[in-house]
Amino acid sequence: MSSHKLRRNINLPGRKEPLPFSDAVLVGDTLYLSGRIGIDPVTGIAPADVDQELRLLFDSFEAVLAQAGMTMNDLVWVQIFSPDVSLWKRFNALYVQRFSKELPARAFVGSGPLLKNGRFEMMGIAVKES
Repeated sequence: MSSHKLRRNINLPGRKEPLPFSDAVLVGDTLYLSGRIGIDPVTGIAPADVDQELRLLFDSFEAVLAQAGMTMNDLVWVQIFSPDVSLWKRFNALYVQRFSKELPARAFVGSGPLLKNGRFEMMGIAVKES
C-alpha cells in the first residue's frame, strides 16, 4: 500500500485570469490556502473602505475552505501580511467574528505594498476534523 496521500488542487469557480498557483491544495485532511486579498469583484482591486476589504477577504477565504468541505473553524494556522500594522486592531475586530470555536495560531506581519492595493493578505492551513 502506498503511503502517498492524495493531492487535490482547489480553485474557486470563475477565476478571471489564469494564475500561476492554486487557491488551495488539499493533501489528505490538510488544506494549504494560498494568500488571498479582499478584492472587489467589479473593480478588481481592494475597496477604499477597510471593513469592506476585510469582509471580502474573509468571504473569499471561507469560499475556498467550503470547496474542501471546511470552515474557518478548521483553520489551525493563519498568517496575515499588511503594509500598515496600525490596522491590527481593526483586522482583529472582524477576524474573531468569523470563528465559533478556538482561534488558530497566527502571525500578523508588517510587509511592503501588496498587489491590487490590498491592505491585507491572508494565508493559512486547515485540518479537517474526523
